[in-house]
Amino acid sequence: MGSTLFAQDLEPRRWTPLPAGTNIVGVSYGYTSGDLNFDPLLEIDDAELTRNSLFLNYTRFFPLLDKVARFDAIVPFHKGKWDGLLQGEPASVKRTGMGDPYFRLSVNLMGSPITSTSTANEQKKSTNTVVGAAVSVTVPWGENYKDKLINLGSNRYTIRPQIGIVHTRGPWSYELTGSIFYYTENDDFYNGNKFEQDPFYAIQGHLIRVFSPGVWGSLSTGYGKGSESKVNGVSKDDEREGFISALSFGIPVTRNQGLKFSYIWWKNDTTEATVSDTGTFVLGWTYRF
Repeated sequence: MGSTLFAQDLEPRRWTPLPAGTNIVGVSYGYTSGDLNFDPLLEIDDAELTRNSLFLNYTRFFPLLDKVARFDAIVPFHKGKWDGLLQGEPASVKRTGMGDPYFRLSVNLMGSPITSTSTANEQKKSTNTVVGAAVSVTVPWGENYKDKLINLGSNRYTIRPQIGIVHTRGPWSYELTGSIFYYTENDDFYNGNKFEQDPFYAIQGHLIRVFSPGVWGSLSTGYGKGSESKVNGVSKDDEREGFISALSFGIPVTRNQGLKFSYIWWKNDTTEATVSDTGTFVLGWTYRF
């Protein structure tokens, strides 16, 4: 669902430029819990989710047409449990495996001249406003059972063009990102059905404060709407509306290592009911070289 990806996509400092040639590797752990509702056709009620996730990520900054470009790759692994009522009877299901990987290419179009590590401080002083564009692709490599409703993978591609801006004034940064989520058809959905979804439109904002080198905090919020679905060409009249907020902190461990702490709250409604109301705690480690 687009709103699910929207919740995973809330990321402060995505447009903050680093010197070309910089590489970052990292690993993050996330714990998610909350309530889920499903389409009444599936006869699943009062569902609750608990999920442990591990994310491996790699980022590289490099020159592209005299601009600073950035490539991101994220590979998720999940261990989740869903409890609820199936046709009025208590039921539980567990899934463990790989989720759908995410790849993103972005370029800063304005306000971020190419620099080397030695001139990074000059770049920070001269850059007040950065405008960027990006496209990301979520690929269907995650675990997916064609005869199961609940899966870790989506069995389809999601393509997300984005545009964003960050304005920095002293220790404060103000960041805004707009995204559109486009989905390919899932021709082998649950029990051989065909599943389609309309685009999902989202916007997110971040208020970021740098306290000292490597120490920062951010308050984030976002809103998205769309993703009405069709099963075998029949509209489900289930347009989604998602609200999301987060609080994040980053601290250095050594000159090249850092930790990030985040809590993300996400609520997703349709025209009929609340589809989800979940919270996620994330702890991440990064190494920069």
